[in-house]
Amino acid sequence: MSAREVVDLVWTARRLIARAQAVQARAIARLSRLRGGMRSVADELAPELGVSRHAAQTHVALAGALQTRLPQVLAAMDAGELDLAKAAKVFDATTPLSDEQAQQVDARIATRLTDKDPAAVRRIARRAVHAVDPEGATARARVRRQDRRVELTHHDDTMAALWMYLPAETASAAYARVDTLARSLRCRGETRTMDQLRADVVADLLLGKATGAGVAGQVFVHVPIDAALGISDTGCELAGHGPVPAEIAREIMADPRSVWRKITTDPDSGTVLDVGRTRYRPPTALAEVVRARDRECRAPGCHRPARNCEIDHNQPWAANGHTAVGNLCCLCSYHRVSRMRLRGSDVEARVA
Repeated sequence: MSAREVVDLVWTARRLIARAQAVQARAIARLSRLRGGMRSVADELAPELGVSRHAAQTHVALAGALQTRLPQVLAAMDAGELDLAKAAKVFDATTPLSDEQAQQVDARIATRLTDKDPAAVRRIARRAVHAVDPEGATARARVRRQDRRVELTHHDDTMAALWMYLPAETASAAYARVDTLARSLRCRGETRTMDQLRADVVADLLLGKATGAGVAGQVFVHVPIDAALGISDTGCELAGHGPVPAEIAREIMADPRSVWRKITTDPDSGTVLDVGRTRYRPPTALAEVVRARDRECRAPGCHRPARNCEIDHNQPWAANGHTAVGNLCCLCSYHRVSRMRLRGSDVEARVA
């Protein structure tokens, strides 16, 4: 088989798996109905699914929701366009909604999920939930914030995981500070990877060791002017996370430590406006405009915040590309290098 045929086979197998999972979901929902919705259904299915009782309970709840609350998502699975893991992202996002609201979300997004990665599916679902039930967004956020916690999980070979569940803006700012400190430690002769540096920085900070205590974390919360003034409650986003309730966004804005920056946008589309410049490296003002517009790495499925990305030309500078807002985008270092390699392959292919 050629490389193209192998890729086609992978794609076909993925669709067959999704269809088989749809059959399984329908069967689980049917068994639950036959048993009158008894909790013992999970015990009956656990050995057949090869999972724990708790995991089987999740399967039963998901299968039932797909048939009653998310029928179009289930239809997408029948068509091989969506697998169970992605359907579960929609299920999780719509759990707080009423049946009617969940069905509205289902109708809004079912045709938009094809070929999307799980993170993108989750984001699409969350945006639809905010659109269908904007009034409930703040209440849901308040409840979630009450669940903040820290957990310690022990792993093999003298390792353990320290896990924190925090408000998104707090976690984003903390990660930004850790990342900034870790990057400042990279120097000639440093053998630790960035992951290792970040882990060591977190440990030092928590244990009270001096590690650049004056460095602050930075996150971007995008708030339309009408939402900032309380006229509207839509359009607020936390870079790298997604939509946030306007009330929460206004609380972040009111924090005395917050810094405001004005970004002029098109009143209809929300597109950031600026004038292109003909030089290789974008000036600071232009780079900030591109980062404010993109918010995240532009590579599909990558949600690294734009502040940690590099500015790259869509049409290469060497191929007469302009350093203009319409020809620039944010890419993390990994995807920028990947794009350069692809361009190199394209050049080699043309030469061959």
